[in-house]
Amino acid sequence: MTPPVPHRRALWALATTTALAILTGGLTATATTAEAAAVGAGSYTTDRVGPLPAGCGDLSTNPRRFATANAPAGPIPTNDWWSSLLWKKTNCAYSEPLHAHPLSYRTFGDGLGFSATSTPTVTGTATGVGEYRYAYAEDFRVGVAGLGAPVVEVDDWTDWTVSPYWSDGTRTMRATIGHGLPFTYFQTSGGQATINPTAGTPTIWSQSGPTIGFRVNGHDYVAYAPTGATWTVTGGRITSTLAGKGYFSIALLPTTANTDTRATLATSYGRYAHAHVTGTRVSYSYDQARSRVTTTYSLTTTRKEGTAAQTVVGLYPHQWKALTGATPLGQSYPSPRGRMKILTGVTEFRTSMAFHGVLPELPAVGTGTGADLARLREQLATVRGNPMDARGADTYWTGKGLGRAARIAEIADLVGDTQTRTAALNAIRGTLTDWFTATPGKTSRVFYYDRDWGTLIGYPASYGSDQELNDHHFHYGYFIAAAATLAKFDPAWASPAQYGGMVDLLIRDANNYRRTDARFPYLRDFDIYAGHDWASGHGSFHAGNNQESSSEGMNFASALIQWGQATGDTAVRDAGVFLYTTQAAAIREYWFDADDENFPATFGHATVGMVWGDGAAYATWFSAEPEMIQGINMLPVTGGHLYLGHDPAYNRTNHAELVRNNGGPPTVWQDIHWQFLALGDPDAALADLRANPGYTPEEGESRAHTWHWIRNLAALGQVDTGVTADHPLAAVFTRDGARTYVASNITAAPLTVTFSDGTRLTVAAGRTATTGAHTWSGGGANGGVAPSPTSPSPTPTGSTPPSASPTRHLLPGGGLGAAGIRSTATVAGTGGANHDGTPHNPLVFTSTGLTMAYTGGQTAFDLFLDAGPAVGNGVQARISYDLTGDGTVDRVETYRYFATDPLPGYEHYTQSAGLLSSTGSPGNLSNGTVKLEVWSAIGANPTTLGIGDQSLVRLPYA
Repeated sequence: MTPPVPHRRALWALATTTALAILTGGLTATATTAEAAAVGAGSYTTDRVGPLPAGCGDLSTNPRRFATANAPAGPIPTNDWWSSLLWKKTNCAYSEPLHAHPLSYRTFGDGLGFSATSTPTVTGTATGVGEYRYAYAEDFRVGVAGLGAPVVEVDDWTDWTVSPYWSDGTRTMRATIGHGLPFTYFQTSGGQATINPTAGTPTIWSQSGPTIGFRVNGHDYVAYAPTGATWTVTGGRITSTLAGKGYFSIALLPTTANTDTRATLATSYGRYAHAHVTGTRVSYSYDQARSRVTTTYSLTTTRKEGTAAQTVVGLYPHQWKALTGATPLGQSYPSPRGRMKILTGVTEFRTSMAFHGVLPELPAVGTGTGADLARLREQLATVRGNPMDARGADTYWTGKGLGRAARIAEIADLVGDTQTRTAALNAIRGTLTDWFTATPGKTSRVFYYDRDWGTLIGYPASYGSDQELNDHHFHYGYFIAAAATLAKFDPAWASPAQYGGMVDLLIRDANNYRRTDARFPYLRDFDIYAGHDWASGHGSFHAGNNQESSSEGMNFASALIQWGQATGDTAVRDAGVFLYTTQAAAIREYWFDADDENFPATFGHATVGMVWGDGAAYATWFSAEPEMIQGINMLPVTGGHLYLGHDPAYNRTNHAELVRNNGGPPTVWQDIHWQFLALGDPDAALADLRANPGYTPEEGESRAHTWHWIRNLAALGQVDTGVTADHPLAAVFTRDGARTYVASNITAAPLTVTFSDGTRLTVAAGRTATTGAHTWSGGGANGGVAPSPTSPSPTPTGSTPPSASPTRHLLPGGGLGAAGIRSTATVAGTGGANHDGTPHNPLVFTSTGLTMAYTGGQTAFDLFLDAGPAVGNGVQARISYDLTGDGTVDRVETYRYFATDPLPGYEHYTQSAGLLSSTGSPGNLSNGTVKLEVWSAIGANPTTLGIGDQSLVRLPYA
């Protein structure tokens, strides 16, 4: 679908200068003297600067033009699935189709149309632009006999429902529709309720008193009138006087060929037919200690009759896959998002999702020393004079430039390049301060607050961010992310007394996280039930609303986490965690279909560029090139986008499709695709980068960041979602069976992060640190740049032996595998405490995926230890067996510590020291995991451990 005026990047890089000149000229012509409203040291203008949102009639100055007097007070919600009903842009009387799922609706003068399209239409090719649609195809229309409303208004809205309202002066009708609601609820006056067929005569399969079941277009519905009422069928038209009570409901049933099942469902649904849903509300909580987000979806009902107060709901895949405490029915509904599973007899349900953390940037474990560091420093020096490299002056392109500078500042900080870091931070500070300052007569690089619309618009605007309120989360996410980086190094600038309040206004405009703040609608851009953002402010398309760049939406969510963490605002941070975790799950399902369950089988694509209300498209607003269709849901690549690597196999699948559809490797946006591939196959991505040194960076990227990202993932490996942390700025990576734990501390005090597998990582103030495969610390936020790391652990060498090999050497990367290059590791001292029997700051060596038969006997080991001249040291070992790799430890062996002598030279600590304790029973390994922990039980001084081709463990397996 190509709209007459694209609302996204109409021409990604072409004609930007010309378009900007036209837009700026228009702004100058309409500008008035600005009146500044102070927010700390910052300000915005309350006088009109440029074009306002546009629509039918006086909508530009009266956004409530199509809301009734009963509608909720405050700013109108925009960017929703039903926005075309309230914001009438193309249909000035009624609306475009409203895709609620499992039903779609459309308003007309004589009533509400129903569509339950169950078979998608697929167009295009499997290697080129294509789309699938569950397009609106009307089954029937519900109204009041004789109804002829000149316009349909909105009488109410809640978190995921809306109530359209009809009146022609004699007859009225009010309906309530919503995401996940198989029921549609009606209140009428002035005539008989009517169900008018528009797709052929319905087949009546059940009729008894106030209940009638009928089939249209292969879809089964049941209409429930009040007690004492009946339905009359005349020529396919179904009517009822409703016994003068003026209410009824219609339910869509899961389609089944089994007559008994259909009748059972009709009876089951009938229990809740007169508990009309009158409100919906989401609440969420972030359990930092467990790193989980619990979301509660609540429904309020009003009983029209009967005793039941519960209802029936349909859950999207991202919801039912994370559902807790409830069991769906065996039946389901088809939808553009995949199967919707059904819960009956509920007024709320909950989901629980793991939050896997974000990072300001990847640690410099691979680019922190030697030739790799020299290359990075050279690339940083190249961009030092122009860290933003902004391609335009509007909110979007300024944001892209800010995002580029933030990446450069973070990397420069990690490797001790104070000059480049300062240049990048100065560029961010100067740009943001300029935009956050409104002065009399200023018409560019300024924000305007419109009280009627409840929105903050930046001028120069772009891609409809002013007249259509499009993309505010895309544009402002870059501003907020850059502010979060600046806040780490210049906390005074980020304080409420300075410019922190302006950042908070941008957050609240795009996704207001406080219901009590009446300046902006609650979560404007985020569809609470669908689990993702919508980009169009008005949503006035036949296909409903749409979103292209899900990754730029995630840039906004990640920015909230990091801004909230940097400023100590837990409400902002937790809102960001909720948005991030929920949307990561939705993207996996609806943009990537990683489980291959939701896209139609004939679609042929493993990814889409755009999600629409009624389907999705392998396309963009601005390009038909596969690199851009797929890449638009990858950029910008930041430490906040680790969710893109939660399923490494999918990264490889996505990249393979790109190569296939493109007829070869990418030729544009190569850096974006290599960075995405690096999350699934870092070695292949690094090879591609090395083989193409002359590539052209994407507009928001730099060579320094691309090199840093790919080179460090080649050392770290893949994102490990099997472990979480009790700190939001933390992540875990796995390479060759060895884990690297990473955490970033942006505060002025030391921090200890505990991971869910028991690993603890102490991080100095203002540092990013790692442990496990790479023990490293770097970065100097809040306290000056740390010195460049001089001796990070090398990239793991040697390969993991076949799973049948019982002899496992301790490797520099933290693995247990084939003998590697000789090296050493340091067992930290105790700090004066006694840790006999309990691991403290241990070195951890792990081997996973082991399938071997237990042969009996005990574990053997030979650890090379040298305490030098230190007196009183004792090193201890513990070996743990997870026999099936399910995360449950089945056998633990703790050995007595080995007292080293104060003479130079290795000593051998073996199993002959004897067991101190053991738990569990040995058994066969089936995809199992073995972990060795080595620590100081006594002695304040460190001990050297010889690894690589020296220390080893012999497992009692064959």
